[in-house]
Amino acid sequence: MRTVVVVALALVAAPLAGQDRHVLHGPGEVRGLPFSSAVRVGNLLFLSGQIGNVPGTRQLADTGIAGQTRQALENVKAVLAAAGSSLDRAVKCTVFLADIKDYAAMNAVYATYFPKDPPARSTVAGSGLALGARVEIECVAVAG
Repeated sequence: MRTVVVVALALVAAPLAGQDRHVLHGPGEVRGLPFSSAVRVGNLLFLSGQIGNVPGTRQLADTGIAGQTRQALENVKAVLAAAGSSLDRAVKCTVFLADIKDYAAMNAVYATYFPKDPPARSTVAGSGLALGARVEIECVAVAG
């Protein structure tokens, strides 16, 4: 699996190597963190993972997986909009869960944001996420 990912990234990165890299700051971005909301290279947007925090704060908007998933996707949507793109231009998302038992509930909310022709997606579970979040979502999208 790791070899496939490396090859896929190499195929994407090769034509982008000569492109300018533009750092984008999303609405409500908490400054002072060691990452940007998004980076644009050519016509692709690479978004940092978004958790379900209230924009501009480090406070989670909700304690439940459904509410955090909704807020995380709203945060992704806001970063894409600020970059001139939208959810329907997302080509790949990665979902990180603190507990795989939340998969079905997260998926139910996620499906409402991508009702037609959803992007490719991976979902993994780990031992913890920033600020005690239950879900984090990152994506790659075509710029608008």
